[in-house]
Amino acid sequence: MPMFVGVVAGACLAGIAFLIGLFKLMWRVAEPNEALVISGSTHKTEGLDEGMGFRIVTGRGTLVVPGVQAVRKLSLDLNETQLSVECVTQQGIPLKVRGVVIFKVGDDYVSIANAARRFLDQQKLMPERVHIVFAGHLRSIVGGLTVEDMIRDREKLTGQARAACNTEMEKLGLIVDSLQIHEIDDPTGYIKNLAAPHAAAVQRDARIAQAEANRLATEAEQTAMARMAEATRDSEILQAGYQAERDKAAATARQAGPLSEAAARQEVVVQETRVAELEAHRREQQLQADVRKPADAMAYEKRTLAEAERDARISAAQAKARETELAAAAEATRVKTAAAAEAEATEARGLAAATATRATGEAEAAAAEAKGLAVASAARAKGLAEAEAIKARAAALAENQEAVVAQQLAENWPKIVEAGASAFGNVDQMVLLNGADGMAELFAKALTMGGAGLGLARKLLADGGTGPSQAAVAAAAVAGPAPAAAAAAAPVPEALPDVVVSQPIPVADED
Repeated sequence: MPMFVGVVAGACLAGIAFLIGLFKLMWRVAEPNEALVISGSTHKTEGLDEGMGFRIVTGRGTLVVPGVQAVRKLSLDLNETQLSVECVTQQGIPLKVRGVVIFKVGDDYVSIANAARRFLDQQKLMPERVHIVFAGHLRSIVGGLTVEDMIRDREKLTGQARAACNTEMEKLGLIVDSLQIHEIDDPTGYIKNLAAPHAAAVQRDARIAQAEANRLATEAEQTAMARMAEATRDSEILQAGYQAERDKAAATARQAGPLSEAAARQEVVVQETRVAELEAHRREQQLQADVRKPADAMAYEKRTLAEAERDARISAAQAKARETELAAAAEATRVKTAAAAEAEATEARGLAAATATRATGEAEAAAAEAKGLAVASAARAKGLAEAEAIKARAAALAENQEAVVAQQLAENWPKIVEAGASAFGNVDQMVLLNGADGMAELFAKALTMGGAGLGLARKLLADGGTGPSQAAVAAAAVAGPAPAAAAAAAPVPEALPDVVVSQPIPVADED
């Protein structure tokens, strides 16, 4: 049951996903600047003839059946084409008209249908087609106008061109948003010559106006100069009267000069006196400010500093005395405490040293006693053991000499063999003259040398009887020879007559 539910849920989800994908595949939305042209089924659109066979959608979405209907887009954006048309006017004058036409596909269904039937697959050719339409109509319109009409009234030219092209543009499904005539080129110079009389008249009028202005300026200058002369005369008369008055006044002034000078001098003296008084007062005030007050301030400063220094010295002396008193008391207390502590420490150290010395002496005496007893016991035990060993060995030799000697030889046989082999230790290279037999004989002799101790022991036993001392010597002779002594006791040349020592000759078999 759960598996069935899962299968059903998966099938539902797959169906929903399929429907969503199918819807996205079938749903088409027209952008604001485009129109969808849907063909493949009969549709009736308002304003269009029946049986157009396609549907127009703008600004909304619509469903399209894939495989049955085809959807294509028609742009509603603005387009422009540059006009450059060579025309001939009514006077037969060739001109070149330059302008621009801004156009687009109309927003109504009729215009969209007309444009779709003509430009759906050729939308990039719209500017070229529009240029052709406007070029033909411009040539026709310019041919019925004069150059003067074109220059004076360009709006008339543009209006006639738009009106003439309106029918063709409607058939193409296009509307003209703007038509502008930028310039009119005149390769013959007619327009320039047409402007020459007007330019000459303007220049003439300008010259006449300039001459009239110069005349008027000259008359004005003459009148001004006459007025200037009259004014100069009147000015000189007035200046003479003024000069007389000035001379009279100068004479009066010269007479009144000494009096006024004396009065002025008097006033100067009075002012100088007042100035001197003010200066003296100022100097007094200055002395008060510069000398007396600083001196008083300095004296007050010195007095204050002296009092402060005195008070400081008194305070310092008092503090020093107090400090000395406290330091003396502290030092006395410290010395007393230190003396008491030192006495107690000395007493404690003496007691500790005496106790330690006594304990050390007792320990050393006990240790020496124990050590002496141990050494004596060890020496006694060692002597007894050696005596017992010698006694046992002597008894063994007395009872069975051969067995004791054989036992000693067996125990020391490795040392005996090592002593016999040490005779070859200094030989670097050797040459065997009789091959393997010589080698066997050589080692046999070397081993036979180790038995010298056995012969010596037997000889000692045979010569000296069976006393304890001789048995011990025999046992020592069998067991005691060192490897070095045995090696020294065995002369190499006599024991090895067939061995020749040689440095540069390697070992070789001469058999």
